Amino acid sequence: MYQEMKVTGIAIDPFTNSPIVILKSEDGVKVLPIWVGFMEASSIAMELEKTPRVRPITHDLIKNIFEQIDFTLSRIEVTDLKDNTFYANIYLKNNGKEHIFDARPSDAIAIAIRTGAPIFVNEKVIENAQKIEIEENDEKLKDLLSQLSDDDFGNYKM
Repeated sequence: MYQEMKVTGIAIDPFTNSPIVILKSEDGVKVLPIWVGFMEASSIAMELEKTPRVRPITHDLIKNIFEQIDFTLSRIEVTDLKDNTFYANIYLKNNGKEHIFDARPSDAIAIAIRTGAPIFVNEKVIENAQKIEIEENDEKLKDLLSQLSDDDFGNYKM
């Protein structure tokens, strides 16, 4: 079973200084933090903030290619969590045929927000993400994430 989620912002893990993409369910009850690289976080933040770009960055280029070859990104799915690594699939449609591609969640999310495609997360991933051990700071991070509201996310700057 999959849950539709939206990107609500990007935060910085206060313990590792790594960027985190925050996904929330429509009702705001379920929250999924996904740790991503700085470049991917920057790309996602640029699109969330509608930052003008003189030249296309990689995720813009991919969106442009999809449009030119008449492919539609129908959805992305965060499918699995293994050894603290998230996995995702991108679903592309062309001429009535669906094509599925393995992708890093950060790339899939960056493309999905550019195309307006929905983001779905496997319920088991949400459950298992709650169990991830984050060294000795596990309880502190859980408390921090559970207290975040949408207003807590400011502009993400590199």
